[in-house]
Amino acid sequence: MLAGELYLADDPEIVADLDRAARLTERFNAVPADDPEGQLAALRELLGSLGEGSWVRPPFHCDYGWQTHLGPRCFVNFNAVFLDVARITIGADVQIGPNVQLLTATHPLDPAARRAKWEAAKPITIGDNAWLGGGAIVLAGVTIGENTVVGAGAVVTKDLPANVVAVGNPARPVRDLKQAT
Repeated sequence: MLAGELYLADDPEIVADLDRAARLTERFNAVPADDPEGQLAALRELLGSLGEGSWVRPPFHCDYGWQTHLGPRCFVNFNAVFLDVARITIGADVQIGPNVQLLTATHPLDPAARRAKWEAAKPITIGDNAWLGGGAIVLAGVTIGENTVVGAGAVVTKDLPANVVAVGNPARPVRDLKQAT
């Protein structure tokens, strides 16, 4: 699984990791809103890393947790779904809108392999200062460059360069962004 090769999700070690994440996610989502320290403690236990000043608003859902790494000063809004079968790396100062999905999981095109329950995954990387608008979906194996803005509802199927605005399904750059000097 970690090498990006086909695997069976009912492997006992994988199931144990899924169960761990389900318990920790449930705990994070149940912490009262007036207990931010409790929320941070649950997130730190769940995620692979959580940068200083980052915040995730519940509810939040993930497969494993330890495969997700948030840089400093990130914000993840309500209803995020991170299928972190492969590593999800989010840079510094990234803004993620509500209902965003980061989906590293893939399935074989061959129907017999799917029927046999084979799965795979490819990592997702989001560069510093990117902004993913509400409802955006990022598919397996995608890298989004720094400062890039992904429009609400966009479906990112291929890498996006730095410093662009990308919209649509599939997402395509529609505007270059100049760096302020």
